Amino acid sequence: MARALSLRSATAGDMSWIHELRHRVYAEELGQHAPNAEGRLVDGLDGDNTYLVAARGAGPVGFVSVTPPWVGRYGLDKYLTRAELPLLDEAGVFEVRLLTVEPGARNGAAGALLMYAALRWIASRGGRRVVAMGRADLIGMYRAAGLRPVGRTVRSGAVDFEVLTGDVAELSRSAAGRHATTVARLAAGVDWRLDVPFAARPDGCEHGGASFTAIGTDFRTLARRHEVVAADVLDAWFPPAPGARAVLAEDAGWVARTSPPTGAEGLLAELAAVRGLPPETLAVGAGSSDLIFRAFGRWLTPASRVLLLDPGYGEYAHVTEGVIGCRVDRFRLRREEDWRIDPARLSAVVAGGSYDLVVVVNPNNPTGRHAPAAELRAVISAAPARTRWWIDEAYLGYVDSAESLAPFAAGDPRVVVCTSMSKTYALSGVRAAYLVAEAETAAELRRWTPPWAVGLPAQLAAVAALRDPAYYTGVLRRTHELRRGLGAGLAAVDVSVAVEESVANFLTLTLPRGGPSAASLVAECRRHGVFLRDLSPLSSSYEGRTVRVAVRDAVENSRIVHAYRAALGELRTASSALSDAGAAR
Repeated sequence: MARALSLRSATAGDMSWIHELRHRVYAEELGQHAPNAEGRLVDGLDGDNTYLVAARGAGPVGFVSVTPPWVGRYGLDKYLTRAELPLLDEAGVFEVRLLTVEPGARNGAAGALLMYAALRWIASRGGRRVVAMGRADLIGMYRAAGLRPVGRTVRSGAVDFEVLTGDVAELSRSAAGRHATTVARLAAGVDWRLDVPFAARPDGCEHGGASFTAIGTDFRTLARRHEVVAADVLDAWFPPAPGARAVLAEDAGWVARTSPPTGAEGLLAELAAVRGLPPETLAVGAGSSDLIFRAFGRWLTPASRVLLLDPGYGEYAHVTEGVIGCRVDRFRLRREEDWRIDPARLSAVVAGGSYDLVVVVNPNNPTGRHAPAAELRAVISAAPARTRWWIDEAYLGYVDSAESLAPFAAGDPRVVVCTSMSKTYALSGVRAAYLVAEAETAAELRRWTPPWAVGLPAQLAAVAALRDPAYYTGVLRRTHELRRGLGAGLAAVDVSVAVEESVANFLTLTLPRGGPSAASLVAECRRHGVFLRDLSPLSSSYEGRTVRVAVRDAVENSRIVHAYRAALGELRTASSALSDAGAAR
C-alpha cells in the first residue's frame, strides 16, 4: 500500500533537492533555462519565497513556491513592467511559481495537492488575488482550477507562458463547492502539516471565538469555561452592570417565556434619552451583525462599489463581497503610519472612486487606532453626495462618547453610525445594538426589522446598563489599566516581538520576520488553554506575523503571559530540531 502524501513547509535541508529538481525540469526537460555544470537552478527570490513540499515518507516528490506581497517584488517583474501588469500593485497579491513534481509522481495527487496548499496558505495570510505564469500547453489545467488569463504572454527560453490570475475568495468558494469531491479525496490521503487548517470555514468569514469550541458548542461541558482563557474574542472581561444582572436573575422563568415589546420601544426611548437623540433617528438590532446584514442587504447590489479599511473587521468584507457580491476596494492602512487613517489620502480616494458605501470602523478593529471625529466629519462633508458612510463605533466607549458621530448622522442622510452594546456594556451574550441615521433612513430600516428582533433578556439588560453610566466608567478605566499591565508583561518576554497597545480592550503582538508564524503561536498557546486571535487572514499587511490579544482580568492576563512565554520557547525548540533534521537530510 502506497504511503500517504505529506504536505509541509520546506526546510533548509530541502533547498538542495529543490534546486536540483528545478534544473532537471526547467533546464534539461523543458529548455526554459540553459543547463549548467552544477546541475542546480537557483533563483533571486529563494530567500524570500515560501516553499511548500509534498513528500512520501522522508522523500520529497514536488514543491510549489509562493511569493508574498511584503517581499516587494515578484518573479513576473523579470518579464513585464508594472505598467504592463498593473495588478501587481494591488493590495494582497501573491505570486504562485514553480509548481514542480518529480516525473515519477506526476500521475498522482501531488500537483493538485500543492496547488490547493498554496491557495490555503495564501488565504491564511490575507491574500486577495493570485497571479501566476502557467505553461501555455497546460492552460486547460489552470482554467479548470479557476485561474484565468490576463491577456499577457511571456516567453522564457523554449517555453511559452500565459500570465494568469484568480480571486482568492472565489477560488476558495470553488474549492468548497465545484471541486469539493476532489478536495475531499485529497484530504483523505494527506498528512497535512501546514500551520493553516486544511479546509476553510464554510461561511468564508473569519471570526474569533474558537475558544467556545474548547468549552463545547453543545453546551454539555460549560464548566470548561473556567479552564479556558478566551482572549481570541473581544468580549468584556467584566460582567454587565449590577442592575442588568439583577433584572435577568430576578425571575429567569418569566424572562425566558415572555415575548418582549414588539419594536423594543422602551429600549429606543432609553437610548434617545441617554444619547440625546431624536427617537425617530434610531433603529435597534440583535447585535451589530444583524444591523449590517439588514441595512447592506437593502442598500447594496452586485453592481455597488464599496470601500473598506484594510486591515478592518472581517464581517464587512464577508457581507459585501461574499454575500452580496459587491465590487470592493480597500483603503490600505500602513504600518509605517502607525495604522492611522490619513484624512487627505482617504478624501482623495473617495473623491475619485464613485463609491456607493464607505465603511469606517472607529476605533478600528483590529488595528486599535482611533481617528478624531473632527477629521472624519471633514472628510465626509467633502465627499461626493452620492456616497453613503457607515461608521462603526463598537469600541468608542473606550475612548470618549463625545467623539461619536451619532449627532452628525442624525442630521445627514449620507451617514449612519452603528454601535454594538456588546463590547463596552458586556452584553455580547444577549445581543443588542443600535444605529443612528437621518429620520427617513432610520424609518426605512425599522420597517424592515421583524417584530421581536431584540429578545426580552437583551432589552431588559440593555436598558439597565444604560441607566448605570458610573459603573461602566469604572470598569472601562480599569480595562485601560489591565491592558497596560498585560502589554508590559508580554513585552518583557521577548524584545524582538513588537507589542502594540490599542485604545480599546486588546493589543497586538507582531513576531519578527523569520520567526514563528502567528498561526503557530496561536496553536501552541491553545495547548496551554489560552486562545489568541491570528489576524493574518484579515489582511496581508500583517504578513502572517500578528496576533491579537483581548484584555482579560488580572488572573487570566497572567495566564496569557505564562502561556505566551512557554509557547515561544517550545516553538524555538521545535524550529531548532527541524533545522537540525533538515541539515541531516
